[in-house]
Amino acid sequence: MKEDLLKKAEELEETLQAQLNLIKSDSQDWLKVGSGILAGGLVAFGLVRLLKGKKNSKNKKIMNVLEKEGLLDDEIVAKLNAKKQSGFTARMAAILLPMAIAYGRDKLINGYFSSQEEEKEDGQ
Repeated sequence: MKEDLLKKAEELEETLQAQLNLIKSDSQDWLKVGSGILAGGLVAFGLVRLLKGKKNSKNKKIMNVLEKEGLLDDEIVAKLNAKKQSGFTARMAAILLPMAIAYGRDKLINGYFSSQEEEKEDGQ
């Protein structure tokens, strides 16, 4: 009986070791994926900040010159600080929204007709 317990203990230790090795390899994969995502996010953040900073510095220079000349008023400040183009999400929404509506309409119509056909088959 003692030998059986020792064998079971060894088997459990081997199983535990195998599971730990599996978890280590999986965690390394997740670490690689996570670090790639983090690096991509940092690069994107840096690019956005770099591009945004240039626009703001140009606007500040223009506003400083206009302020020195005495030509700066609220309307000009609003025009200089207004967003010139729609953002990425607005463009994607304009593209994806009609596609999503068409897909949903097709699914609804197909589902409606298929349910009617099933009802006819069940009634016959």
